[in-house]
Amino acid sequence: MNRSAFTHWTDEQLTRVEAKLDELVRADTPAGLGEAMRYGVLDGGKRLRPLLVLAAAQAVGGDGDMALRAACAVELIHAYSLIHDDLPCMDNDVLRRGKPTVHVKYGEARAMLAGDAIQALAFEVLTPEDTPPDDGRTLALQARLCSLLARASGTYGMAGGQAIDLASVGRPLDEAELQDMHARKTGALLQASVLMGAACGVTSAMAWQALTDYGAAIGLAFQVVDDILDVTQASDVLGKTAGKDADHNKPTYVSLLGLDGARHRADLLHERARSALAASGVSDQRWLASLADRVVDRES
Repeated sequence: MNRSAFTHWTDEQLTRVEAKLDELVRADTPAGLGEAMRYGVLDGGKRLRPLLVLAAAQAVGGDGDMALRAACAVELIHAYSLIHDDLPCMDNDVLRRGKPTVHVKYGEARAMLAGDAIQALAFEVLTPEDTPPDDGRTLALQARLCSLLARASGTYGMAGGQAIDLASVGRPLDEAELQDMHARKTGALLQASVLMGAACGVTSAMAWQALTDYGAAIGLAFQVVDDILDVTQASDVLGKTAGKDADHNKPTYVSLLGLDGARHRADLLHERARSALAASGVSDQRWLASLADRVVDRES
């Protein structure tokens, strides 16, 4: 893949996503809540999840407007989860995306409410009020997108994984338990990003399963690389507090497999993602392939 072509594509897509998020996350809300919401959502982050949505939608010739809405919705869910994860009752972190966390900036109560409102907004974005009530095809797609996002966010996805994470502090996990935790906490939303994009187009059962496998592999690879970066990079590079997993005595792929073992696992997951993508048979695999590379090769 031509790196400059991928950079041009990502820049173009991120411009669209940022403009739409800026439009959707409004400042004119009661008691300054919108200000805290905008602080937690805008001008920060890798936006990997929206890129996965848009790349998957393009791969299957999906509906561009709904794909953009899905891209924004999944980023809103991700942003809300970070706000809540950083709270003192969770990870008690003070740095996120290179700036003070939302609760440090606005206080715990407003941070909690901002996260709640951002989560609700994600589903509002997927179900715009001006959808014609007799447009059965659009309504069915909206319902499917909401279902995919809700399942990835809830008990069997991100929230469930965070619950396991909090319950595992200071307790050794075996590899199967660690994988289950991260497949829920991190992997589920990344996998859902791929599938939400794919849902915007037409896929065969074979392609859907292959994209499901692709999403699972890069979702887990992302977390393995995150664990590696937590012990190899400084806070100013990561944009968040480095070394906090070790400080909090949390189980990670590095603590379980060692640094070299974790790097090898990331490489294997990268190969698995690439193989699944090749087996999908979708027409335009360029950007999904390049995003798999980015997940493993990143430095922050």
